Amino acid sequence: MSVQTYKHNGEKPLNREPQLEKLISKFITTEDGYDRNHGAIPTIDGQTHRVTVDGVVRTPLSLSLQDLQSLPQHTVICALQCAGNRRHTMRTEMKEVSGLDWFDGAVMNCKWRGPRLRDVLLKAGASMGVAEALDAHVAFACHQNPCQEDEWYGASIPLSRAMSLDADVLLALEMNDAPLTPNHGFPVRIVTPGIAGARSVKWLDRITVQNHESPNHYQQRDYKILPPDVDTAEKAEGVWDRIPALQDMPVNSVIGVPANGSKLERDAKGKIEVKGYALPGGSSGPVVKVEDERCQWNLRGCAYNGYGEVKDLEIV
Repeated sequence: MSVQTYKHNGEKPLNREPQLEKLISKFITTEDGYDRNHGAIPTIDGQTHRVTVDGVVRTPLSLSLQDLQSLPQHTVICALQCAGNRRHTMRTEMKEVSGLDWFDGAVMNCKWRGPRLRDVLLKAGASMGVAEALDAHVAFACHQNPCQEDEWYGASIPLSRAMSLDADVLLALEMNDAPLTPNHGFPVRIVTPGIAGARSVKWLDRITVQNHESPNHYQQRDYKILPPDVDTAEKAEGVWDRIPALQDMPVNSVIGVPANGSKLERDAKGKIEVKGYALPGGSSGPVVKVEDERCQWNLRGCAYNGYGEVKDLEIV
């Protein structure tokens, strides 16, 4: 793989989602997948960019893109989902909530490729005592541009999750067999299957092993599920430090076709084709079957933590 340099001149945070019908028209999401940003998209020179690995490690590292390419490469097909996906439904059918008014398209199912985070941490000699490791986190940072609520963007996940082979956490260099684009994190980003997309830091420039969560605003004072009675900013001030940062995403599923409110007729066999996506919770693995009180949905071609087409839905 050759090193490339991309340029993007956007100055404001780009936040967008595709139409749901278009999203579910194919199993692998292409470049039209959703965008979620808290700052401008940076211009990064792939020839000079480096990722620092530090903290509680034996050998701090400064890795170039070529260094990352020289490590064993691993491929994962998984979905990244914004923590606010389907917020519009929550807002209109349950209760008012703060945040961008996402509909059902803030999710993307892609083929990611790059070295495992675990291999990078082992190369650096990540080391912690048993007591420290219980609360240990791996923090990710992007210092390329200031964000809306902080001078940089940061997040972290438990060290135990990062070191698990089954977790498939990557330093992704490619998306769908091509180098990352600026929108999706060129030249390198973290990909954390099953975890809220806010932790999959784009434009990665630092990895730190530490005995606490990332101190960044977006780990400490955002992307948390607050108690139901906390409905003002003033009330939130008293609970931020007591609420854990969101990690695993819950089970989620959406019917996209037919659209809500459509008038339909069954075919000659009395069936209606239904399309949508289904996402498992956290690291639970692939969705293989979806059921409700009366019907069984056969979900075919669903990758780990991904989504696919639902066919052969029998109405009884």
